[in-house]
Amino acid sequence: MNASVRITMPARWAVLSLSALLLAAPALARDRQSTVTGPAGKTATYQSSRTQGQVSSSVTGANGQTASRNVSRTADSTTATVTGPKGQTASRVTTRTGSGTTTTVN
Repeated sequence: MNASVRITMPARWAVLSLSALLLAAPALARDRQSTVTGPAGKTATYQSSRTQGQVSSSVTGANGQTASRNVSRTADSTTATVTGPKGQTASRVTTRTGSGTTTTVN
């Protein structure tokens, strides 16, 4: 049996147009949250949010303290900052050029 599918020109243009729209659309934000409960009934929560070039996440422990991480990306650099439960911070900046990559940690 020889079966074939025939797609008309308007249908082809519709498929091509839809494909172009999907490829050109910016990345959608993605938010996530998870909660775990330990054997003593205490909970810890993780939250994460992603948008184009940005990532933010935090975790809140059973004791109520929170730590966070924020990352920002561009074509030529990445900056990441973490903040501990007592407010202490650390940062890393990576810069990319045609001649190489430089990373600085603060």
